[in-house]
Amino acid sequence: MQATRVNPGLGRRIGNVRSLTGMGGQGIAGSPSETMPALRKIALFGGTFDPVHLGHVHLAGVARDKLGLDEVRFLPCRISPHKQDAVPASATDRLEMLRLATADLPWAAVDDFEVRREGPSYSWQTAEAMVARFPNARLFWIMGGDQWEALATWAEPQRLAACVEFIVFARGGKMPQARGGFRMHPLDGSHPASATEIREACARGETNHPWLEPAVSRWIRTQHLYQRAQ
Repeated sequence: MQATRVNPGLGRRIGNVRSLTGMGGQGIAGSPSETMPALRKIALFGGTFDPVHLGHVHLAGVARDKLGLDEVRFLPCRISPHKQDAVPASATDRLEMLRLATADLPWAAVDDFEVRREGPSYSWQTAEAMVARFPNARLFWIMGGDQWEALATWAEPQRLAACVEFIVFARGGKMPQARGGFRMHPLDGSHPASATEIREACARGETNHPWLEPAVSRWIRTQHLYQRAQ
């Protein structure tokens, strides 16, 4: 059974978020008082990023532009709870590829919080840790429509929802639907990039892939990532 830890500052955080945004329905209700300083808007973008590609960067950029985000934090997981088999590239390689892919983006940050933790990376634990780290920020969580549909199967979805507003990208032209108690911003920002296709291309020696930043392609090539066993 998964242990439950209560963040002592989370109750205050939930109260503050409710007073600013409201808890129900799609989108955001209400606005801060004119006398209240604006909170920094930070979006958390989790995933395996194996490898990070232009689709990831594109979605982060769309979210930033549409919601006026101050920062997008890329959080590569150590082990995804939904993919507990080993990922092809190491955490060190995935972190470095993220740093290379975002080097020219002043609004992007790469965070190693999840890869430093043992075991599966649970989103609610990450979100509560980010609440403690950024107590004066308004936090968002970037995800795809397929993840949004499966959110009820995640560990502690209500605890995650207490910490963040969800930025949900449409998949296959289908816009995400609102659900009670979850603050959600639907966005349309599709991109054809596929990490699976990139890994398959790299295994064939095609490392100069159009969906990769050139610096990431060079890292894959020099580190011999995604190569078939000889």
